[in-house]
Amino acid sequence: MIRFKAGPPRTGRPRTTSWNPDRCPLRRALARGLPPTALSTIGTGLALHVGQSLLRELRRTRTIARTAQWRLLPPPRVDGLTVAAVQLSADRIARLGGDLYEVLATEHGVRAVIGDVRGHGPGAAPTVTAVLGSFRAAAYDEPDLAGVLRRLERAMDRHLRERARAERPAPAVGAAADGHQVAEEFVTVLLLEILPDGQVRALNCGHPWPHLLSGTRAEPLARADPHPPLGPFPLPAELPTVPCGRLLPGDILVLHTDGAEDARDAEGRFFPLPEVLAAAARETPRTPQAVLRTVLTALTRHTGGSPQDDIALMVLRNERPPPRAPSTAAQSPRPVTTDPRAASPQQFPA
Repeated sequence: MIRFKAGPPRTGRPRTTSWNPDRCPLRRALARGLPPTALSTIGTGLALHVGQSLLRELRRTRTIARTAQWRLLPPPRVDGLTVAAVQLSADRIARLGGDLYEVLATEHGVRAVIGDVRGHGPGAAPTVTAVLGSFRAAAYDEPDLAGVLRRLERAMDRHLRERARAERPAPAVGAAADGHQVAEEFVTVLLLEILPDGQVRALNCGHPWPHLLSGTRAEPLARADPHPPLGPFPLPAELPTVPCGRLLPGDILVLHTDGAEDARDAEGRFFPLPEVLAAAARETPRTPQAVLRTVLTALTRHTGGSPQDDIALMVLRNERPPPRAPSTAAQSPRPVTTDPRAASPQQFPA
């Protein structure tokens, strides 16, 4: 049922002409005593017009969100590493989440980051922007991985201070301003550095360790205790990187946020990510896209649809050719000659 309320229209944009209620088609139809079928047709047309307008607005919002999401996707190949990544947002409308990832080729090696901001949806987007923007600058500038993490910490602190000032309520008259801070905001961060020879080093702040798929095995890249997430506590004075072995040609690294491990089915059971990755390691072809497809298929089947938390997955595969073995000619000893002139050319001139 459509209700009509008499009175002037809403004020907003200036109108060139005054509103005349007699110009309303439904009002004229009611005054002329049209049959109910005609009124129903007019009402249906108005409802369809309103519905189409809302649908266009929803599509526009999703297009903007999808564009922002795809800007987070790294290129498909970075300095000999094939990359595949995906982000699933718990917000079904905005499709923007609190997960972040990036991989860059720098003069210091390939550097990658993956992180998880507290909360999900568009509300976490400013923190994602602050951390990613800092990483994209620091990854090129800082010679060591600890310097990159320090830059991320400073960017996070600056972001929290700006948010605290924006969200601080105005003090009452005669009352002093309180020291309000956004104390509950934090972000987990994992930094990786992959050198040209395949050596992998990492710094971890409260994030799940990646999994290494080598041969037919899938195991955590490291088991060291991580530092606290960025935000609540300062980083320690010393930040030694964690050596994680070597990424050999054909090996795969699977980076993920905790939304993948914490996803539950209808009975409350957690998603068995290690078992799914072990199965993906035995499949052929074992490309980043195939591994990603295997995980997403199992994850969708496990949760029965959309996830309840944001999920990010990034898969890296070493496509660099294996180092060439030294030639046998370079290793063979110099042949011994019996020509005395070859042994001492100054004593035996030609």
